[in-house]
Amino acid sequence: MIALGFDPGTARLGYGVIASEPDPTAIDYGVVVTDADAQMGDRLLTIYLAVGELIDRFQPDAVAVERLFFARNVTTAMTVGQARGIVLLAAAQRAIPIAEYAPSEIKQAVVGYGKADKHQIQEMVRIMLGLESLPTPDDAADALAVAICHVQIAPFRSRIGA
Repeated sequence: MIALGFDPGTARLGYGVIASEPDPTAIDYGVVVTDADAQMGDRLLTIYLAVGELIDRFQPDAVAVERLFFARNVTTAMTVGQARGIVLLAAAQRAIPIAEYAPSEIKQAVVGYGKADKHQIQEMVRIMLGLESLPTPDDAADALAVAICHVQIAPFRSRIGA
């Protein structure tokens, strides 16, 4: 299975592509950065085009996205929600199955602890994918964690019909 994970944001959208067999392996990861001075519509268009290009290039079996769980800042929550919507739209247009995971689910799947910190996540992603150094930036590491979560949880969900 090839999974394309996303850590949504309008300033920086993290992405991570992994192959799950025989062992999880990183194919590519990074961030899509938008122009801070651009209007929101233009930033969302940049994200849409980049996500579409990633899906078309890697032909994933699934797209996994971090679910917005909690935000202290309403404005931040709204913009993250807009970025999530763009990712969901691009995947749906290409008939790619979509999975959404709460931050605590991702942390539990990768670290074994639902309240793990950023460094713990980066280190476990590094170990699980056999990377020589910590994946950076944080957005990309988080997106790889989303993809890892999916390849670990998806087979179980399919067996129980979830």
